[in-house]
Amino acid sequence: MRDAEVARSRAEAVQVRAVARFAALSEESRGVGAEVALTLATTEHRAQRMVAMAQASTTRLPETLAALDTGTIDSYKASKIVDATNPLSDEHAAAVDAAMVGRLDGRNPSSIRRAAVRQVVAVDPDGHAERARKRRLERSVQLVHQDDAMSTLIADLPTDTATAIYGRVDRIAKTLRGGGETRTLEQLRTDVFAELCLGHRTAETRTEVFVHVAATTLAGVDDHPAELPGHGPVPAWLARHLATNSGSVLRKVVTDPVVGTVRDVGRARYRPPAALAEWVKVRDRECRMPGCHRPSHVSDIDHTQDWARGGKTSADNLTGLCRRHHRLKDLPGWHLATDNTGALHITTPTGNVHTSRPAPLTDPRPAAPPF
Repeated sequence: MRDAEVARSRAEAVQVRAVARFAALSEESRGVGAEVALTLATTEHRAQRMVAMAQASTTRLPETLAALDTGTIDSYKASKIVDATNPLSDEHAAAVDAAMVGRLDGRNPSSIRRAAVRQVVAVDPDGHAERARKRRLERSVQLVHQDDAMSTLIADLPTDTATAIYGRVDRIAKTLRGGGETRTLEQLRTDVFAELCLGHRTAETRTEVFVHVAATTLAGVDDHPAELPGHGPVPAWLARHLATNSGSVLRKVVTDPVVGTVRDVGRARYRPPAALAEWVKVRDRECRMPGCHRPSHVSDIDHTQDWARGGKTSADNLTGLCRRHHRLKDLPGWHLATDNTGALHITTPTGNVHTSRPAPLTDPRPAAPPF
């Protein structure tokens, strides 16, 4: 499977270069996408994306193209870097491209996109903050009718609002399970969402939005990005806005600006869990299965070494796993183990080992030089 994937990725690199050469030689740029669509018997929308990706890869992102050449990533994964760097200047795009070297092998497309976005924020924090302001102005709701008497409701919302809405829907849905309830959890979430929108249900449960922010950023001393688990980095202005305007929905996790460790997780909250479970959720931030980004505060706390087999209820033996990966861990052939560095080692039924390390709650920053 891996050999076939590498071969396909290398073939895609050949195609990327061919599309870029064709676009460079064409006298009329507006017709390039249309001709590529005809040549490859694809849609013009896909062809236009192929042209844009080819041009970016061959001019602004040489390291990404090199990774495609070697089969480290395929064109879909490469497109995640192209999309993330699209708003940047050539200089900033090159910086992100260089920073992604060594961060691609073994990562799925979602993880690559998130890693690229982090680098975008690092090289262009002001641009990231401004783009976030503009995107909030573009919030919208769309209704798309599908087949078989179904429709899709799409809402583009600020991430803090969307996270709070989903968290509330999810929490209510989970309280309805059991007692003869035959609907699946997904059906329950959908029905609860509709009932809340139509006013047929009151929001009887509260939810939380966690934001990880350095103490200096919260105080306005610097503008380092904060982070919403499950989403990624958010600009400092938004973190301060949430801290002062979100009321009981926001949960601040204040971190040390130098080493990135937790300084305060707050105590004023609804149904506080045990302090140890609280610490594990804050430490892990997201499900520890590589490539999964479900926030840990809506995931399970699992004993890596089973309690029934002598496992301790301690920070170094507790891991945050979403419900799906928690159940996967219990299937035959899967084995999870932690070491004294906090790394989680996942052994699959085929004997392959994958390692997951909890990221710092904030990026460690060098201490200020002495005066």
